[in-house]
Amino acid sequence: MTIRFTTRQTCIRTLRQGDPKWLIVDGSVAAPRAGFEITTKCPREYKEIIQDCIDRGWLKPVANVRDNELFWEEFGK
Repeated sequence: MTIRFTTRQTCIRTLRQGDPKWLIVDGSVAAPRAGFEITTKCPREYKEIIQDCIDRGWLKPVANVRDNELFWEEFGK
């Protein structure tokens, strides 16, 4: 009996802070593809917990992008 697996290739890539494509560069401006926004309504105690999680590496920003977005970005340079 032979078992065959068919895998589907995805065109979505997950980028993490530190990856070569993490920053979006437009001339002299560079910005990260993803990040965290904590509103002013967030209680101070929660902000401190979130900051502690970021500092310890437990909470990290990631960005999911399509391969063609990265291609066109490079192509347009």
